[in-house]
Amino acid sequence: MTPPAVEAAPARPLLAGRAAVVVVYTAAMCMNGLDSTIVNPALFTMAEDFGRPVSAANAVETAFLVGLAVGLPVAGWLGDRFGVKRVFLGSLAAFTLASALCAAAPGLGSLAAARAVQGVAGGLLTPVGMTLLFRAFAPHERAGLSRILIVPTALMPALGPPLGGLLTEHLSWHWLFLVNVPIGIAAVVTGLIGLRAADEPPAGRFDTTGFLLATPGLGLLTYALGFGPAHGWSSPGVALGGVAGLLLLGIAVRHQLRSSEPLVDLRQLADRTFGTATWLALLTSAGLMGALFVLPLLYQAALGASALDAGLSVFPEAIGLMAASQVVDRLLPRFGPRRLALPALLLAALVLVALGFAENPWAVRALMFAVGLVLGTAVLTVQIAGFADVPGPAMGRAMGLFTIVRTLGGALGIAATAALIGALDTGGGSPGPYRLALLLTAALVAAGTLLTSRLPREAPAPPPAD
Repeated sequence: MTPPAVEAAPARPLLAGRAAVVVVYTAAMCMNGLDSTIVNPALFTMAEDFGRPVSAANAVETAFLVGLAVGLPVAGWLGDRFGVKRVFLGSLAAFTLASALCAAAPGLGSLAAARAVQGVAGGLLTPVGMTLLFRAFAPHERAGLSRILIVPTALMPALGPPLGGLLTEHLSWHWLFLVNVPIGIAAVVTGLIGLRAADEPPAGRFDTTGFLLATPGLGLLTYALGFGPAHGWSSPGVALGGVAGLLLLGIAVRHQLRSSEPLVDLRQLADRTFGTATWLALLTSAGLMGALFVLPLLYQAALGASALDAGLSVFPEAIGLMAASQVVDRLLPRFGPRRLALPALLLAALVLVALGFAENPWAVRALMFAVGLVLGTAVLTVQIAGFADVPGPAMGRAMGLFTIVRTLGGALGIAATAALIGALDTGGGSPGPYRLALLLTAALVAAGTLLTSRLPREAPAPPPAD
């Protein structure tokens, strides 16, 4: 991909349309972000209600993650073929309907099936929603969007566990899904009225071969990564799923690179800035998601904290991310992507190392806030810089690819840390394996510093006046 120096000017909505984009995007992504974590505290209650073992209830979460992986590869093509507005609002409507079906599910199997539909819709919502947002705002305006982007990506997933526990304890687990219904309906109606359709690039023919390879490949790999730590990497389902997923993805990559009209255009990774931002997203997502997985376990192993206290110890990370969103738009024009991302990643790695040895609860909370602040600064900087020169017609496919890589990075980070803990933990309650796992997350984040030299020196600038 060789983007022009200045982004091609797509048909931009008027101010009212831009406000509608922000409102509808934020509502949809808040629902999606919240649902990625809100169910975890309720799995035990769900299993009891349906008379099933807790291990069976894990299928509810795995179904969501597999559905997410299935939806991601086709998001870019669907947006180009049917229009970003139609696909976004259709996915939002499907997500809302699936939420209602989850709440009304008569059994665990039907609940898992509805969660899978939620996942597919969520897999479409994220890249298509970001495409809608980034097409509505020019590159130099996107740093200011960090305040919007951080709410669904940071605050909502962090709010999920405590909110899920509160609703389950005081109402019922059905309300975990019912809360989406009025919000989703209001967002769809607002989008139908306020969003403006824009001209889309030619979608080309649908890459059926790529779809039949990439979709099951991502689904099987996600399944293996999700169940591997709990069921054992050598269990037949996990081992076969992982091997088959990797094999299919390997063939898919070969096909995508040779196809004239690929479903996922991997050639976009050859672009210096976009490719660098995408690989950095993989490393930072792996480090962050791995740390969020390990820290509550370490907190309980080292300090004997309760599960609730351990979960709440993670929450300051979201506050730090919110703080980062308030300063990136001021720091980025002053320092530029390269000089801002490098020290932020280094500081984040050092904070993750310190977390491995912190035992005072308030020290843990302060360090988690620091993780959110410095790593959030790096993540937002990289994302804004990575898409600065992507032309409007290529935005949908680029956003789909970026989201796939970032999502896989998070799954790999959790799987890698869980595997390390499983291999070293002897069952004696020693914090050593958890500390080593946190050091692994620090190493993943630190590895990103090797790529920052490929980021541009200067922040995106406004286009020259006519």
